[in-house]
Amino acid sequence: MTTPARYELSIGDSAYPDCLRDLPDPPRTLYVMGSPASLVPGLGVIGARKATPYGLSGAQRFAGWAAAAGVTIVSGAAIGCDQAAQLAARAGAGSTVAVLGCGADVDYPSGSADLLCDLRKNCAVVSELPWGAPPVRWSFVRRNRIIAAFSAALLVVEAGLPSGTFSTADFALDLGREVLAVPGAITHPESRGANRLIRQGATPITDVSELGDALRQAGLEVGFTNESERILLPSGSLERALLAEAQRPDDLARALDCDVVTIARRLGELEMEGRVVRYRDGRYGFVASR
Repeated sequence: MTTPARYELSIGDSAYPDCLRDLPDPPRTLYVMGSPASLVPGLGVIGARKATPYGLSGAQRFAGWAAAAGVTIVSGAAIGCDQAAQLAARAGAGSTVAVLGCGADVDYPSGSADLLCDLRKNCAVVSELPWGAPPVRWSFVRRNRIIAAFSAALLVVEAGLPSGTFSTADFALDLGREVLAVPGAITHPESRGANRLIRQGATPITDVSELGDALRQAGLEVGFTNESERILLPSGSLERALLAEAQRPDDLARALDCDVVTIARRLGELEMEGRVVRYRDGRYGFVASR
């Protein structure tokens, strides 16, 4: 098995990400496992660790769509919304960067080990802590400023009160980044943080057309010119199409220019694998990973 490449990028190196230099205290050395070419400004997607199905679905939908549009997804690989966002990006072979509060070679949390293994091979996992450094509480706030610096725009998909997502949002605002939030039910504790951010001036995101506009405003190139709910993807992939939203087999067949029998057969295979679920209204959607 090929060992992932390791790099130690000093702040004076040409490969050191320019966006990190915006920080008042940029990492003097950035430890990287994977490809330094992946270290570009993108969409930060963060949210609750104890995420609800609503939060997981939002992370999957918006991160999957943005990644398919060519935008790098940045997050912390934590269980919950972070992991859901990065798995959605990788489901369509998109680019995503994980910023850790431990050494870039450490599998933390352990539930994200498979994801981190994939990112080290195909994207990038980074940290300002040296190789082998264990996670400690203070390192996660420090980690959050790096996520904010890599984010041309930062999307909070779900957050309670109090929430560590606020430190990332504060760092993003201090850096002049766009802060976006997915509104939630006023009766649900896990939506209070995102709703408060909106009240404080964050841009509400309720569909992919709004996200596309916000990403362009943040200076990112978005590969789609049609932000409708149909979301045709270049590869015509069924898996990618489902990342946008749950859909019925006939709708998928029309969108992908394929016969409905083939679509139904593939959906059955994915359902047997536990990757999709059929809802009562006949739509199929990806199973949220937790």
